[in-house]
Amino acid sequence: MTQKRKITIARGDGIGPEIMDATLKILEHAGATIEPEFIDIGEKVFLAGNSSGIPDEAWESLRRTKVFFKGPITTPQGGGYKSLNVTIRKTLGLYANVRPNVSYAPFVETKHPNMDLVIIRENEEDLYAGIEHQQTPEVVQCLKLITRPGSEKIVRYAFEYARKNNRKKVTCFTKDNIMKLTDGLFHKVFREVAEEYPEIETEHWIIDIGMAKIADTPQDFDVIVMPNLYGDIASDVAAQITGSVGLAGSANIGDQVAMFEAIHGSAPDIAGKGIANPSGLINGAIMMLVHIGQPEVATKIHNAWLKTLEDGVHTGDITKGGKSVGTVEFADAVIDRLGQKPSTYTPVEYKQVEPSEETNFTLNPAVKDRPKADVVRELDGVDVFLFNNELTPDEIGHKLEELSGPDFKLAVITNRGVKVYPNGFPETFTTDHWRCRFEFSETQDGNSNKGIVELLNRINQANLDFIKIENLYKFNGERGYSLGQGQ
Repeated sequence: MTQKRKITIARGDGIGPEIMDATLKILEHAGATIEPEFIDIGEKVFLAGNSSGIPDEAWESLRRTKVFFKGPITTPQGGGYKSLNVTIRKTLGLYANVRPNVSYAPFVETKHPNMDLVIIRENEEDLYAGIEHQQTPEVVQCLKLITRPGSEKIVRYAFEYARKNNRKKVTCFTKDNIMKLTDGLFHKVFREVAEEYPEIETEHWIIDIGMAKIADTPQDFDVIVMPNLYGDIASDVAAQITGSVGLAGSANIGDQVAMFEAIHGSAPDIAGKGIANPSGLINGAIMMLVHIGQPEVATKIHNAWLKTLEDGVHTGDITKGGKSVGTVEFADAVIDRLGQKPSTYTPVEYKQVEPSEETNFTLNPAVKDRPKADVVRELDGVDVFLFNNELTPDEIGHKLEELSGPDFKLAVITNRGVKVYPNGFPETFTTDHWRCRFEFSETQDGNSNKGIVELLNRINQANLDFIKIENLYKFNGERGYSLGQGQ
C-alpha cells in the first residue's frame, strides 16, 4: 500500500470550508494518497487575540509536512492586522507565486478564447515588504525593496518553469523607465539570466502597456515574470479575462515548503449559501498533486473537471444568472466524470516530476557558488528630509546653505520629488515634507559619516526638524541613487 503523504490543510474563512470540503471529496474519490493535518488560521485566530492570525501549532505542522493546502482567508479590517498570506509566504520563503491563466472557451464565456499564459510573480519583496512610515502630519512613505538575489531567484524560476513545461517565451514586466534603480535592477537581472537560456525567446514590456496587452491580446504571452505588486494585479486581471477569477489556482513555491490555494478571496457575502465555485481550489489541488508526486491523480481530476465544464455543469459565477448548480453538486459532477476525458478541450497528462527538479528553480550551483565580485562603496553625499510647515522653500534653502559648512554644498531641495529650490516655481504645490540634497564639496578631504553627523548637529541647533536621512553612495564608481530634479 502506498504511504500517504502528509499535508497541512486550512479550511479557511467565508466560503473556504465549503469549497475545501468539496475539493477534498474529489481528491478522496480520485485516489489521492494524502493524510491531512488540519489547522485553524485566519479570522477566528485574529479575533481571538493572535495578531499574526496563525498559532504556533500551525507553524509546527507547516514546517513538518512542508506542503500547505489552504482555503481563502479573511484578514479583519483595521486594528493593525497584517495579511496572513503575506506573512506565510515571507516566513516560509515562498518566493515564487505561479498562476496559470487559461481560457475555457466555448463553454466559459470569454473574449480571449486562445489565452494560455502563466504569470510568475516574485512573492517576498518589493512594496510588499510592508515597510511604511508616517513622517509628517501630511506625508507617509512605503519603501520599495528590490534585491539582486531575490530577482535572480524568481527570474531563474521563470526560465526553468518555461523549459520544463515546453514554453517558448518569457516576458518581463517592469516600470524601469521611472524607477530606474529598483525596477531597473529587476530588468537587468532578467537580461543577465536570459543569456543562459538561448533557446527561449525573451522580451520586456513597461508594466502599463504590458497590462494593456494582457487585457487586449493575452494570446501573445506565454510566461510572464514580474515584481510582487505588478504580479499581484496582473494575475487577477489575467484570471478574470479568462472568464472568471473563480477558475484559477495558485502555487507558492519555496526551497523547503510549498503552498497551494485558489486565487480568489473568502467572499463572505455568499458564505454558507452553497453556491461558491470550487474550481479555483480544485486547480490549486491539481498543482499540489503534481508537486507531491501524484501526477496520475492530478491528470484524472483535471480531465474530469474539463469534462464537467464541457457538459455544461457550471456554478452561478459562470452562468451569470442562467441555470447553475451549487458547490456540492459541482463537486459530485466532477466525481462522476473521474476516468473520463474531454472531447473538445485537449486532455491533459501530467508526468512525474523529481522532487529535486521542483526545488531546483533557485540559484543553480554554478551561480550560487561563484565568488562575489569586489564592490567598492563610496559615500557621495546625503539626503536630509525635513519637516516644515512654516518656512518658504527659499527660506529653507538660504538657511541650509549657511549651515552646509566647508564639507558640503546644498544641491537641491525637492518636495514630493519636484524641485522647489533653487529657482523653484511659486505654482508648485508643496506639503510639509522636504528632501534636501547635500553633496560633498570639492575641498572636503575624505568623505565620511562624521561630516554628516556634524551637518545634522548644525541643522538641529538651527531648530530645523530633520526626520530621516539617506546616505548617497557610488558603487564601483557608478551612482547608486537617483538624481534630484534639476541636477
